[in-house]
Amino acid sequence: MFKTLLVVLLFAAPALAQAQDHATQGLPETGCGPDQIKFDVMTDKKNHPTGQVEQGKALVYVFDDEKRDQHELYLSDVTVKVGVDGEWKGATRYQSYMFFPVSTGEHRLCVGWQPRLQRNQKIRSAKSFSSTAGEVHYFRVISDLRFSREPRIRIEPLDSAEGALLIASSAYSTSKAKK
Repeated sequence: MFKTLLVVLLFAAPALAQAQDHATQGLPETGCGPDQIKFDVMTDKKNHPTGQVEQGKALVYVFDDEKRDQHELYLSDVTVKVGVDGEWKGATRYQSYMFFPVSTGEHRLCVGWQPRLQRNQKIRSAKSFSSTAGEVHYFRVISDLRFSREPRIRIEPLDSAEGALLIASSAYSTSKAKK
């Protein structure tokens, strides 16, 4: 019995370590970065900057929105981490936006809650997109916080007119990784 348990542990340990390492290292194939990275987010409702497309690159805007129950009290907004190709680019909060450059080619955009509760750690969504030089992409991230549903998050692509409206009406979000 002891030998059997020892053999199982010897073979299971590398698999467990690999699974744990995979979780902490992120999921580049989905666009997500490492789990342990957390962000402090600041929003500015007065300024609405726009990005300039760098030579040979594309620009990505991400807008944060939430679906809430009308008559419920929410103590705080959800912080949403935004990643591309396995690297977190930053984070947003309710009715704010951020932007960042990407290289040309195929990409994986990932968004996920930065939860206060461990059970919400894996609330994420991902979307593939392709970019060419000079192109601008707009995505809306919708966190569903309604009490009548399971918490979830999704990504919607937007056209440029909707993107321009959201820049004008959303707070600008800046973030930095916590130490």
